[in-house]
Amino acid sequence: MRTRTVRRALAVAAGAACLLAASPATPAGSSAAPARDITRPRDATRPQSAAPAQNTARSTVPARSAAQDTGRAPDGARDQGAAVPARTPLGTYVNPVSRDFADTFADPSVIRGDDGWWYAYGTSDPLREGEGTRHLLPVSRSRDLVHWTHVGDAFTESTMPSWADVAGGASLWAPDVRKVGREYRLYYVVTQTTVTGEPNDNAIGMATAPTPAGPWTDSGAPVVGPRRGPGGAGDFKWTFDPALAVDTDGAQYLVYGSYYGGVFVTRLDAAGRRAAGEPTMIAIDNRFEGGYLVRHGGYWYLFASSADCCAGPATGYSVYAGRSRDITGPYLDRQGVPLNTSRAGGTIVIAPNGNRWVGTGHNAVLTDDTGQDWLLYHAIDRSDPYLDEPYGVNERPMLMDRLDWIDGWPTVRGGRWASEDPQPAPGRRDPRRRPAPDPVPGPVDRARSDEFDGTALRPGWSWIRSPQGALRDGELRWPTQAAELNRDDNTASVLLRDVPEGDWTAETKLTIDLGTDTVRNYQQAGLIAYAGDDLYAKLVHAAIWNTRQTEFGKEMPYAGRIAYGGTIVGPPAETTWLRLVHRVDPRDGEHELRAATSRDGREWVHGGVWTLPAGADVRVGLVSMGGAGATARFGYFRLHRR
Repeated sequence: MRTRTVRRALAVAAGAACLLAASPATPAGSSAAPARDITRPRDATRPQSAAPAQNTARSTVPARSAAQDTGRAPDGARDQGAAVPARTPLGTYVNPVSRDFADTFADPSVIRGDDGWWYAYGTSDPLREGEGTRHLLPVSRSRDLVHWTHVGDAFTESTMPSWADVAGGASLWAPDVRKVGREYRLYYVVTQTTVTGEPNDNAIGMATAPTPAGPWTDSGAPVVGPRRGPGGAGDFKWTFDPALAVDTDGAQYLVYGSYYGGVFVTRLDAAGRRAAGEPTMIAIDNRFEGGYLVRHGGYWYLFASSADCCAGPATGYSVYAGRSRDITGPYLDRQGVPLNTSRAGGTIVIAPNGNRWVGTGHNAVLTDDTGQDWLLYHAIDRSDPYLDEPYGVNERPMLMDRLDWIDGWPTVRGGRWASEDPQPAPGRRDPRRRPAPDPVPGPVDRARSDEFDGTALRPGWSWIRSPQGALRDGELRWPTQAAELNRDDNTASVLLRDVPEGDWTAETKLTIDLGTDTVRNYQQAGLIAYAGDDLYAKLVHAAIWNTRQTEFGKEMPYAGRIAYGGTIVGPPAETTWLRLVHRVDPRDGEHELRAATSRDGREWVHGGVWTLPAGADVRVGLVSMGGAGATARFGYFRLHRR
């Protein structure tokens, strides 16, 4: 699917709704254009029990048994524990924590009830492989945050909110549960309503209950109603992912929104049943969703997820943060870059780290009895990405990991991110709290580098397809091609060179005239680690609707199709420095590639990890593609040993 005009529709099958890949048609040049999964089509925004097959393909990564999992961390900063034993040691846990009651439990929310139990709530899906019947906002509970039991569903097919368009295939997504006063409040997305008589008119609902297990009674009307987009009938912005926050003065606020429209915060009335006043955009459209507010150290922190939630084994969904003294923003990242601008900021809280877990996103935050914070989130096992293989519902179990605050910024496990080996359980102190070290490149391999200061490329370069660009004034100037390297569209030229055995780092300095705010889909340029037209990882500065992002994307074969997904690194600038840090996993020979970006060539943001299979013939180089109209200027290409 490679369209300039993208559409959004609701598919209905077996009584469940799923928002499809396409987004509402938007007039050319509009900054409110629907989101696209980074530079690739969104195959499913929220896969529910009737989700259509997604365009992803069987993993080339061999599945690992639990006994083989030791837990990977960025740049080889691995956990020091042994392999996971057959029985988890006393006082520890192993992800996913939802395994006892569910194979998938996406978009988790958590609260501690007055009865001392922890309660978790998930989006509407079947819970087990082969079940085939959705649970409408399933509820589970736990005494220790490690062992969970399903205790029921917030709604049934016969008790759906009266204003949900059941005949139109309405579903309920992304719950958020809080206690205010004597009542428990449950906020959620209703995907189709009877408010407008049109399709796609999603809205936020709210129900109350005397206990966190229910029974839940819907308030009878939307808290935030359907919001029209710039198109015609059926064009509504994505009013998704509600999360309640209470300010220091007792005022209640609701965060909501997604890629199509942006993330907003609005004040609520005292009953929490209606939005009051004008909403404020706190995170830009086409970049963020899943907003969640946490008060810490005198700041409000906005946690928000980014990239496609549901691209199977190539899912790059990740969590980012910004902070503000005021609950209504503006929210800035660690580098001082706002989250509501075209070159949006966002400090990484968790991203894929090269172990079994990808798609680490849509979080909640809790605090245990010792005062330790924890991130509850969903993720995808890259060797088992679908609920009923292959394709269909992405299997997104619930995970939990320690949330650390380092120099005033949140990060999971000191920057090691998702765990797959035994971890100290909540209520027990974990001595492993040192921040994960950032990689330091070794000396430059001059024979494999090029300063682009001659009249021709240095020896060692080779082209896939026709040569492009030219050397001029100490740069490689390469106009973006009206060509792609995307699934079946493998028409772009790629400039490559061989790499040494073992560890290395590739770096380039990229200046590209993408501007800001305007729609320049999908011009991009940057680095690529290439093992074939359908097996690569690329780090590019890309124009994605009205945003500019540093996309770290991966394409791979999976089950007879081609999967593509990506994660985002640091905010780009007109000139952006890019790095791919390569290491070989000594356990299985996989190629691990970690992305890093910089706006000044000195301060680096180190992002997620993609893997390529052991034995792949990996080369590294440059790309400039995605549509004519811009020019990439590469200041150099340097290959570092290590």
